[in-house]
Amino acid sequence: MTNSILYEREYGAVRLRLQEFMGPRGINRNQMARRIGVRFEVVDKWYQGKLEKMDLDVLARLCFVLDCQAGDLLEYSTPDGEE
Repeated sequence: MTNSILYEREYGAVRLRLQEFMGPRGINRNQMARRIGVRFEVVDKWYQGKLEKMDLDVLARLCFVLDCQAGDLLEYSTPDGEE
């Protein structure tokens, strides 16, 4: 079977790792919201991993403040048992 989402099957998930990067740097969600110029609710959704859609501008701002790459904040996991 080809890799396609047209077939109903599990395709994995992307996990946000913002919490893991902010904690060691001592940055809380209020501080991050101020640093990147967005509302607290925006950072909170990223922090809790509850995004519905990803805003690449917000991702770029987070990477700038945290001095990291986009791939550092995103982690893709494949479905169990597949490679």
